[in-house]
Amino acid sequence: MQLSVRFENTQGTEPGKGPVQVGWFLNQMKAGIVYFPPERVRSVDMNKTHAKSASRCPAVINMESRYFVVRCPFDLNLEFVRDKDGKPAMRNLNGDRSGIRGNKLREKLHIAAEHEWRYPGVPTIQLELPYTFIADEPVYMSQVAPFMHYAKTPLPGTIFGGRFPINVWPRPLMWAFEWVDHTKPLVVNRGDPLFYVTFETMPQDRSVVVQEVEQTEDLKNYMELISGAVNYVNQTFSLFEAAEARRPKKLVCPVKRDRSE
Repeated sequence: MQLSVRFENTQGTEPGKGPVQVGWFLNQMKAGIVYFPPERVRSVDMNKTHAKSASRCPAVINMESRYFVVRCPFDLNLEFVRDKDGKPAMRNLNGDRSGIRGNKLREKLHIAAEHEWRYPGVPTIQLELPYTFIADEPVYMSQVAPFMHYAKTPLPGTIFGGRFPINVWPRPLMWAFEWVDHTKPLVVNRGDPLFYVTFETMPQDRSVVVQEVEQTEDLKNYMELISGAVNYVNQTFSLFEAAEARRPKKLVCPVKRDRSE
């Protein structure tokens, strides 16, 4: 038996050349100022004094150039609890000192239903985020833990992400966390790395440029077309071909800002 995977170019287009243009935008603009722009991971500036420093290694630089960090927009200091009926819940340990109001935190942060947890006894929490990435040519994006950033206090669990083609299936991201040791609090401060995103291109040696893009009517309509599909079918990957057939040719339109004023 032979198995193979083929990564095809978007129908009717030629393989791209030069840097791959990846766009990002916030699908909800309310209080959007609290969300940090994605940043390229860079350690090349850490040590410039020695030519053999690891931060100058071409392989290290090439890898880091393909990772972008997304930072936490507000402080999280949470305790896992169960209510009087035994249902999973969270308590904000910052209490009245919390920078985010309780009702807003509850809008953004949820515990998955216990029967949907991947492992028995390991709660899954989900932080909804407005970050959405888009490309006009075949690009697979992976969301992974921020493994190149050191945390003085390790998280009491693991982050899990995913991999999908952002040219045909752009969708708002979320931060999903499996609370393995829920006897310990979950603490993430504003500005701490939440996760990385990295991009696979064709051919693989092409560089990646990430820019904020405008939410044109075509982009809004396409997002509306594919949004919420997960609520109706189990395998949304089966819808990729149908989505591509109805996708406008161009969706990436970089934001133009005049900073001279």
